[in-house]
Amino acid sequence: MSPSDAAWQQLISTLHASGRKAALAITGGGSGAVGELLRVPGGSRLLIEAQVPYDERALAVFLGFAPAQTCSSGTAIAMAESARARAARLVTAGTDLVGLGATAALVSDRPRKGEHRFHIAFANTAGIAHCTCVLAKGRRDRAHEEDLVSRAIILWLARACGIAAASPRSLIGADEHYAETIVEQTGTAAVDTIDQLLAGEHDRLTVQPDGQIILSAPQPFVLFPGSFNPMHEGHVLLARVAEELRQHPLAFEISVTNVDKPPLAGETVRGRLAQFAWKSPVELTRAPTFLEKSRLFPSTTFVIGADTAERLVAPKYYGDDEARMHVALEEIASSGASFLVAVRIDAAGRVRALNDIPVPRRYADLFAEIPEHRFRVDTSSSEIRARRSADGDVQLEIHSEPRK
Repeated sequence: MSPSDAAWQQLISTLHASGRKAALAITGGGSGAVGELLRVPGGSRLLIEAQVPYDERALAVFLGFAPAQTCSSGTAIAMAESARARAARLVTAGTDLVGLGATAALVSDRPRKGEHRFHIAFANTAGIAHCTCVLAKGRRDRAHEEDLVSRAIILWLARACGIAAASPRSLIGADEHYAETIVEQTGTAAVDTIDQLLAGEHDRLTVQPDGQIILSAPQPFVLFPGSFNPMHEGHVLLARVAEELRQHPLAFEISVTNVDKPPLAGETVRGRLAQFAWKSPVELTRAPTFLEKSRLFPSTTFVIGADTAERLVAPKYYGDDEARMHVALEEIASSGASFLVAVRIDAAGRVRALNDIPVPRRYADLFAEIPEHRFRVDTSSSEIRARRSADGDVQLEIHSEPRK
């Protein structure tokens, strides 16, 4: 299929006349799709805007978080959701909106170690879906890979707009990998449920790896709370070690409220959730403190760093009220909750472990240590954000015992 074909131009004309409004976000390759849409008259009926956040920092600003991996299905989904959320502020209520996100890793001016691939996702009133393709290395030059991804974007946009069109699979060879996945087919219910949590109508939601949202899921045995802005390899390794130590599957937890910061915006919550797509369940809560978390998740083991453990037993974090600290710790202990503590590096560069923390003897059984030889990570999410802001690159220094 060539962009000059009458059939191709007719497809784009049909897109323009679909009655939908679309917003696109494209990075890494495939930006030619915007030109293809506008080459055929009538593009203003369809296209609200097109963003090309090509630089890592530009992408982080667009999404509201720095993705763990730029070229991934999770990032494409987050881009589609962000594009749709932006567009919703530009049109009248009730407009049938489509957000499309695309990210690609194609032929570069230096050898690429990983696969040549692309991920395209859309978010519309029916839900979210994405496609993934791994291209044969060396089969096409950059221009031909760009053209292929641009056409795949148009075809996936047609799918999002309810127009009968060929699958992007039709653009590749039989030996090249292609897959399509529906992440969420719940209409606006899932979006509304997250908004209801943000509004205080729910205290807890469970988001499954496939995007399904459950209001009353069984509570996890092991829970890893954090902001995950961004999620990085250290989080993944710590979760794995905690699962091995406790012999139970782990879920992550993000509180949409914070003790000393404004609540997270819906767009930010959905962006951070996208990092966990097809990887792990996530508990979304309105529980910023561990006392509140223990009420939601009694008998659960919380995975924390030594810095967090130190705050848990420091009166200054309870308004300098030692009695208030003891009341909170007594309630946490009575709930059956416990803490699995990983070593952390403090501001002075020292390794801080559980035995460095003055835990009152009466609460010693609340805490168990993850030995340094099992896990240590020397980089935090805040450091990653700072370094990406400075130079767009960061290397994690991770110390972890090999999995047995």
